[in-house]
Amino acid sequence: MNFLKNISKAPINTETINRIELEKKSRKNIYETICILEKISQKISQRIKENMDKKLEEFSFVNKNNLEEIFENKEQIELSKIYEKLPKATSISIQYLLDGKIKL
Repeated sequence: MNFLKNISKAPINTETINRIELEKKSRKNIYETICILEKISQKISQRIKENMDKKLEEFSFVNKNNLEEIFENKEQIELSKIYEKLPKATSISIQYLLDGKIKL
């Protein structure tokens, strides 16, 4: 879950960002910046999904060994809530650019 700790600074809600600030940080025009950030956000989204799938595999393995039907798994619900509260991948990629964690 250490990957999730690195994305805590990204805003959860949609925020307006100054276009000129993005251009200064990326040293490219806004269209190139958006295309690159979109590719980065796809990779971030894929990593989040892989991380979540790996965590959920643990629950499916436990349920396969148990023959009785389980209607509610509190740990699985808590895990789902954590992933629902994460910021969107686009917000994370923009925050990485603004923080200087990525160079375009």
